[in-house]
Amino acid sequence: MLDQTTKTIWPPDYAQEMMRRQRVRDILFEDPMVLLDGIRHYKTHPVEFIEDWCYTFDPRNAGTDRLTKIPFVLFPRQKEFVHFLHSCVRAEANGLVEKSRDMGATWIGVAFSVWLFLFEENATIGWGSRKAANVDQIGDMSSIFEKIRWLLRWMPPAFYPKGFNPDVTMSYMRIFCNGGGASITGESGDDIGRGGRTLIYFKDESAHYEHPESIEASLGDNTRVQIDISSVNGLGNVFHRKREGGVEWTPGAKIQKGKTNVFVMDWMDHPEKTREWYDERESKAIDDGLLHVFRQEVDRNYAASVEGIVIPAEWVRSAIDAHVKLGFEVHRNDDCFAGLDVADGGGDRNALAIREGVVLKSVEQWGERDTGVTTRRALDGALHYARRERRVKVQYDSVGVGAGVKAESNRLNDDGLMPKHVTLTSWNAGAQVLEPEYRVVPDDDESPLNKDFYSNLKAQAWWQLRLRFERTHRAVEANSLQMYSQDTLISLPSDLPQLRSLQKELSQPTMSMGTRMKLVIDKQPEGTKSPNLADAVVMAYWPVESMAYDTSMEWV
Repeated sequence: MLDQTTKTIWPPDYAQEMMRRQRVRDILFEDPMVLLDGIRHYKTHPVEFIEDWCYTFDPRNAGTDRLTKIPFVLFPRQKEFVHFLHSCVRAEANGLVEKSRDMGATWIGVAFSVWLFLFEENATIGWGSRKAANVDQIGDMSSIFEKIRWLLRWMPPAFYPKGFNPDVTMSYMRIFCNGGGASITGESGDDIGRGGRTLIYFKDESAHYEHPESIEASLGDNTRVQIDISSVNGLGNVFHRKREGGVEWTPGAKIQKGKTNVFVMDWMDHPEKTREWYDERESKAIDDGLLHVFRQEVDRNYAASVEGIVIPAEWVRSAIDAHVKLGFEVHRNDDCFAGLDVADGGGDRNALAIREGVVLKSVEQWGERDTGVTTRRALDGALHYARRERRVKVQYDSVGVGAGVKAESNRLNDDGLMPKHVTLTSWNAGAQVLEPEYRVVPDDDESPLNKDFYSNLKAQAWWQLRLRFERTHRAVEANSLQMYSQDTLISLPSDLPQLRSLQKELSQPTMSMGTRMKLVIDKQPEGTKSPNLADAVVMAYWPVESMAYDTSMEWV
């Protein structure tokens, strides 16, 4: 409504923010027409409503010089979350929020619910959680409905919908208007979804429900907009399966109806959470013997308790912007490679990864099932990086439906349409290892031969990618680019649109020694889907054609 400049500073100056809000109140209530215009504005601007009128409550600040009643100032990712919720409602589509601990997701859901209740005529909002005390406990601000009641009591009565009286129409797990209209209702445990129909239904901490399948069945008939909000809780549960089958939403993208739209809130999105904050809590988790819990709740690592992860999540994190952290020299003439993972039907997706030197420049996925279309799309993506003095080598999965890529490339060649600066090379993950008589660790006569250590090319390539991440992690930890040759490292730019999904996929595969005592890679542990983005990255960083092979780390 007014100048928002004070909101761009973090941490916010709450004294200045309180003064700004008072100016908003003074201007609105000086003139009935201005108030009417303000209400019309808030009807379509939930972010501004929250930042002008909503407060959070932090009991940890009691007895200190910090506020317990805190003006709700949204940082950028939280604003995007509000837009995400608003878009889901408009599109009548489902959403899933995968969050790190203490990101304010529930508070934002509560504030958005209050906005709907006040400004969306006859809006019906549902809230559920695994325990009744989490949904509502009178006087306990940790419960969802006490937060809602607290926010509504701070609202100007001019905003109240007809028939609402905070002293009369707010009861246990129910907020309503006399004579009908908007309402907010709560449920818990197996009763979730048993109530009436709702415009939107929030399931808080939905990865932790005891009988999630029956809840899904109940809600399916009662709401068109279901929002699952949770930290992660292992592999294979309903929350994880929905996340795996979902489509990650990015700001400005269209919400997809008929799909679960995924919104990720990572600890790094919080402007107050620094690397020092992370390291301190990680150290405490190690001391307490609760590192696996930390990995789940802070790192969003579904496989935190799974043994034998090929590429640990902390190594992937270290590689984010490693070229910036370590000061890589990135040249326009660096070799350019791409990996194309071809969808094998069903719900699988195609994926294309392109790197310039050791910096991943692009990663994308799409659902096209026609391999001819997929081939042309991949070639078009590669052409963006091709130049007269440099070819782009695209390695594609040639097994099964991937054979169609070869057929399409032959057609393009025959018709004189094949791009001059792009080369297609087939990749067969089940093929025998490269350089079978070489040692896993060069110049170490005690290390096994490649043919005796790796079960196939897939195992060899994933191991090589693991080594890249391990070297990068060590170099970043030591803040030294001189530890390893730059060509043996990897960097994932933080502005990659699919970065969060790629992070998860890279740390999904597990490794073990098979029946023949050779390294076996399981890319798809039970309850997970194929890591298409990660597979494309594997091919991009270890192209068979160039025999790019380097093992300078110890083998285990």
